[in-house]
Amino acid sequence: MERWAGKVAIVTGASAGIGATVAEKLVRSGLVVVGLARRVERIQTLANSLVASNAPGKLYGVKCDMTQESDILKAFQWTTSNVGKVHILINNAGANLGGNLIDGITDNWRTMFEINVIGLLIATREAIKIMRENNIDGHIVNVNSVAGHTSIYIPSFNVYPATKHAVTNLSHCLRDEITAQGLNVKVTSVSPGLVQTEFFTEENLPQESADMFKGWPYLEAKDVADTILYVLSTPPEVHIGELTLRPKRSPA
Repeated sequence: MERWAGKVAIVTGASAGIGATVAEKLVRSGLVVVGLARRVERIQTLANSLVASNAPGKLYGVKCDMTQESDILKAFQWTTSNVGKVHILINNAGANLGGNLIDGITDNWRTMFEINVIGLLIATREAIKIMRENNIDGHIVNVNSVAGHTSIYIPSFNVYPATKHAVTNLSHCLRDEITAQGLNVKVTSVSPGLVQTEFFTEENLPQESADMFKGWPYLEAKDVADTILYVLSTPPEVHIGELTLRPKRSPA
């Protein structure tokens, strides 16, 4: 990770779970991190704790709703003007509002696609624009899911996998576009199985889904964060396009 020291990383969905853990580990590795989230006060609390522990990097929090293009554009503009040019983008923000296909709620479907797909595309476009204009050897990591690679039936969770299948395909296509344009930017899709975060707490799950997950092993947020740091630490000539991780003996 030494080559990234002092460089700027943007982490979306940085207020909790995988995003907060990745942001912390990047700061402890000496990077300057801008965390985007609606609950920006959580990022500031983490930033204060990192200062108190004398972490070598720096964390900034920027309030950003990933369903609002104007918020994303302002966040990138603020980063460039106040922190520096982005070298790493971690597309971590995600939403799973549940819902079946037969009787789901349209607004929930729309929000999931806005955050998981459209927001990711906007952030990626803005990061690539900066990297291309400044000839930056950058890295984009899309936090995907095993649900983005196969058909997994989970009661009341039947739209979320479609958004992650989109992320899988978009990651492949982005690598092809980058190659065609001769850019020095890596794109990695990291696809974890079940992760123990607020995303999958029992309070946020329909009862039938909570019952299904009982007894299943989970990954921890730090497992995914460590995987992302491993991907970032590979030599410039090594490009990991896809990395899947699951808890041992997990059915998903």
